[in-house]
Amino acid sequence: MEALTRADAQFARVIRTVVVDDLDKPTPCEGWDVRGLLNHVIGGNRASVMLLEGGSRDDVMALFGEDLVGDDYLVAYEDSIADSRAAFAEEGALGRTVHHVMGDIPATQLLQFRTSDLTLHGWDLARAVGADDAIDPELAAFLLEGLLPMAAVMGSVGVFGEGPSGTVGEDAPVQQRLLDLTGRRP
Repeated sequence: MEALTRADAQFARVIRTVVVDDLDKPTPCEGWDVRGLLNHVIGGNRASVMLLEGGSRDDVMALFGEDLVGDDYLVAYEDSIADSRAAFAEEGALGRTVHHVMGDIPATQLLQFRTSDLTLHGWDLARAVGADDAIDPELAAFLLEGLLPMAAVMGSVGVFGEGPSGTVGEDAPVQQRLLDLTGRRP
């Protein structure tokens, strides 16, 4: 939960720099402009609540067909993350199994997905709008540790670009290693 709190703080810092004229700017995520990225993040927050409440894969997929950004992206984000954090904090929530689009997974894995999503898309958003793209070093280290076991398949899952480049050594700064592992080439 501490990692989710840190990821939220980082994303919130960046989204507060976004202005309406930024919504059409491209992001490092292929095919997504800022509005599309925000819709994805807000949708992920909303989906986590649905899943923790017993929602189905179909419920979640329908959610992503909606415009979740609306007229006030900051309020939409703040409401969605507050609801998500509350759902994860509910007694017994982290012991549940959820029906994610990837299959049935433990709620703890869903929590890690949300933390990673907020952190990495916070970086993407910062790059798109020219904001500070620094990732909390402790958060980056936590995520890197959790994602490294999947390094060999990162490029094949379809959400991390080409995956690791193979050119960033273990002695590189943790943010650079995390970004490279997840297919981001600053």
